[in-house]
Amino acid sequence: MDTVSRGQRGEQVAADYIKRKGYKVLEQNYRLRNGEIDLIAQDGDTLVFFEVKTWRTYGTDQLHYSIDRMKRKRILSIAKVYLQEHPEYDGKPVRFDVIFVRGESGRIEHYPYAFDEEQ
Repeated sequence: MDTVSRGQRGEQVAADYIKRKGYKVLEQNYRLRNGEIDLIAQDGDTLVFFEVKTWRTYGTDQLHYSIDRMKRKRILSIAKVYLQEHPEYDGKPVRFDVIFVRGESGRIEHYPYAFDEEQ
């Protein structure tokens, strides 16, 4: 399976996972010129922006390094645009989560509030 297909499969696994957890998925692959946010969902009143990483061979420790300061900054910037386009979420709590999906097994590791140090 190529990297793009693996990533798409991982994002779908993550979307199914958060739906089972009671989240309402609002967007998948919200794209702007400078990047994308993999999933945007509602958890009660909270708007959640998800970065999904799918991996085959690396452990979670190595994946944490793949979401560096520049990646977080880009996601925060894209989230601001989304919020400007959707005034219905004005004043609502917002958080940024990361979901790691192991490619073959589909095992999920969900890290809520992953970007708290950036906010």
